[in-house]
Amino acid sequence: MFPIRDHNPSSRVPVVTYALIVLNVVVFAATAPYLNDLRFMADWALIPALSAPSTFLTSQFLHGGLLHLAGNMLFLWIFGDNLEDRMGALPFLGFYLLSGVAAGLGQAASEPSSTIPMVGASGAIAGVMGGYLLLFPRARVDVLIILIVFFRVFPIPAWVVLGIWFTMQVVSGTATPGGVGGVAYWAHAGGFAAGLLLTIPVWLSFGGPAFWSRTRGQPPHPQATYPLRRSTVPRAGRRR
Repeated sequence: MFPIRDHNPSSRVPVVTYALIVLNVVVFAATAPYLNDLRFMADWALIPALSAPSTFLTSQFLHGGLLHLAGNMLFLWIFGDNLEDRMGALPFLGFYLLSGVAAGLGQAASEPSSTIPMVGASGAIAGVMGGYLLLFPRARVDVLIILIVFFRVFPIPAWVVLGIWFTMQVVSGTATPGGVGGVAYWAHAGGFAAGLLLTIPVWLSFGGPAFWSRTRGQPPHPQATYPLRRSTVPRAGRRR
């Protein structure tokens, strides 16, 4: 189950969102050879039991692999432009970094004696998702669902997609406080909660409940539409 796009176009070029994507890609290309270097990780990754406060920021721009980077950048590309559109460029940048710091604090609080390095932008991006949920709960998000050989894209309201995602982080974090398979669940949950809380002043500035009444939880502009194409795979008939 993978979100691939939303139906919520932004009204301006999301300069900060694009810049963050480029910066993360450049940093990954420059640091990939050093990800197994213990000294490098001790200096730049977030290690709850050892790290300096600066690593709550620097760790946000490191990634453990190409798939880790690609997944995070996809989520930032889907949800980041709309929050930047509503907040403005510089406030959005501050919001993004603060969400990432909160995510690091959430994971560190769950396992303060851990010496496992934590890297990635997923905590900050979880904050973006939390803010998106508050401002656009009924925006449609196209989700690719894969069940063995079944592939289908479904438009699903954002509150369903993001609500399921957040619930999975809390349940998984409760079951495995230290994370499993390299996933820092409490960083995701902490970032999401921080992002939602940090977006409340923006939501209130638009009118709070009155904003929801005006927009009914949908984007305050026409939603994007995507043409559906017929499959080019030939259909085989059944033999009797």
